[in-house]
Amino acid sequence: MIFNEAARFPLAQRVRQPQGVSIGEAFSFLSGLYFRGKLAYAQAFASPPPGFAGAYAITSNRGLLPVDTAVTLAELAAFGEVDIHPADERYAKPLRLEAQRIFRAMHCDCEVILLGSVASGKYVDLLLDVFGHRLHFPEEFVGRGDMSRGGLMLRCVSEARELSYIPVAGAIRRGKRPPKLKPL
Repeated sequence: MIFNEAARFPLAQRVRQPQGVSIGEAFSFLSGLYFRGKLAYAQAFASPPPGFAGAYAITSNRGLLPVDTAVTLAELAAFGEVDIHPADERYAKPLRLEAQRIFRAMHCDCEVILLGSVASGKYVDLLLDVFGHRLHFPEEFVGRGDMSRGGLMLRCVSEARELSYIPVAGAIRRGKRPPKLKPL
């Protein structure tokens, strides 16, 4: 819908302007509940060290970007041209370089919380190589699909309840599917 030249809704119009829209807003529209949940959760609970964004989006060709980074329609289209696969250096190299830049700039032993999928290695392996023991994820994600994680995070925001974080290294990242979330 956002790429349809006839689209007249505000986001479709703004993303075509030179100033674009925030990647957080664009990804929330494109992926719906899942990214909207991640963004709301990060905005509610992130406590980054000084000089760091509270939330970063993993992109297919530009590594990690603060969620308030402006992107245009052309940049969104370019994201779609690169496969999110660790063997594709167009994806892996920018992600690794940006993660390394962030790691070098960190002057604390703080946790880096991954709110994305932990079941596969497409994000985890690259980030774990850089952040090591600092990389954590919500324990409650084990066994949940994207939409369930998004719904869980939105519930946590509305309840002002933070999830429990565990280190990625050595964790069981796949497990039995938990019961479905009760409808609101």
